[in-house]
Amino acid sequence: MKRFASIIVLLFAAVILRAQTAPEGYQYVDSLVFTRLSDVDSTLAGRNIFSVMPDGVTVNQASAVRNAVEMRSRSASHQTVAGYRIRIFFDNSQTARGASEAALYRFKVKNPGVSAYRSFTSPYFKVTVGDYRNKSEALAALKDIKKDFPTAFIVRERFRYPSLGKTSAYKVDTLKILKPIR
Repeated sequence: MKRFASIIVLLFAAVILRAQTAPEGYQYVDSLVFTRLSDVDSTLAGRNIFSVMPDGVTVNQASAVRNAVEMRSRSASHQTVAGYRIRIFFDNSQTARGASEAALYRFKVKNPGVSAYRSFTSPYFKVTVGDYRNKSEALAALKDIKKDFPTAFIVRERFRYPSLGKTSAYKVDTLKILKPIR
């Protein structure tokens, strides 16, 4: 039986490798595609997943499991996590207070819905934006933010666990694109 299973695995691997070889004169190139999570599953926003199950699907779940998930989600809202934010302003000049307020206002006007924070740590005024769970999310946002704030950079900070929002979470997919060899 083990021999039969290993033969099937080898055949399956051969089929996959054959399917990935590019035709003559072409090559496969990987490309990353960022899709906002709000675009991916906005149909389920604010809805109970069990209420949208198709007819005939039965979920047998102990009440202890449901209670544990609810307790975990409630306690997670009070915990801090290590994540990333983007610093769009950092200065200690005499005009830094007004300039930080102006940077914060300008960012909020152009990016409604994205969290923004202004802080003072002697002697610096800072404006930091976003609540990103990982660096790839922060890098995707930094690309857009640098158009308006060219000196922006990513910083690592601890903050309360952010909710998934329209502007902070992305799904990343890798696509194989067939391109001619030049």
